Amino acid sequence: MQATENSPGLVLRNFATGKKLSDFKLIAFDMDSTLINIECIDEIADAVGRKAEVAAITEATMRGEIADFQTSLRRRVALLKGVTVADLEAVYVQRLQLNPGATELVKACKAAGLKVLLVSGGFTFFADRVKERLGIDFARSNLLEVQSGPNCGQLTGSLVAQAWGEICDGAEKRRTLLEVASLLGIEPEQCIAMGDGANDLPMMAAAGLSVAYHAKPKVREQAMVSIESGGLDRLLEVLGN
Repeated sequence: MQATENSPGLVLRNFATGKKLSDFKLIAFDMDSTLINIECIDEIADAVGRKAEVAAITEATMRGEIADFQTSLRRRVALLKGVTVADLEAVYVQRLQLNPGATELVKACKAAGLKVLLVSGGFTFFADRVKERLGIDFARSNLLEVQSGPNCGQLTGSLVAQAWGEICDGAEKRRTLLEVASLLGIEPEQCIAMGDGANDLPMMAAAGLSVAYHAKPKVREQAMVSIESGGLDRLLEVLGN
């Protein structure tokens, strides 16, 4: 049964009902607070007693109150200096969980013939594991620099440049969505983009269907579909099979 604008916790804006999941060919997910339950950078910062400081910057950035994501991320990553790889592992094992409906939605998308993209302003340490866990096809995220030598295994407080660039910000998320669509030979209108923060808005604007998940106010207001209660798989109520 398809949702309507009156479905509790599910708001549709400028979206014509009747579309099916199989009408789309690619779905792109943000990771932190979308596919997973935490903001990884905040939890990492807890290892060096800086969670409150980092979380405040993260929250302001995701709300769109700090417009420069790259500067914001560099500032937060600098505060992670001294965190160990063992601390990252502990965050993954002890704190990171998939959000409700993540497995079900990804499974349904793949069954309907969609490719799945994870594109994150977070870190490869977590994104690559979530990619493998969910059977996601493509992933792009930021790479934390780890020291060698005397402080081997500790974060330097910097990021490592990758083939596509150094920081996966809002502009890079949009570019990645369009790049993968081009590789697949499909149009942006055949893409779904799902996120919760201001840095997701550029890729959401480029996609044929934008979905906010338990998102910040600015994101909810601009999304075509806003899931405000329940799991990620509530999208399946909107897209009939």
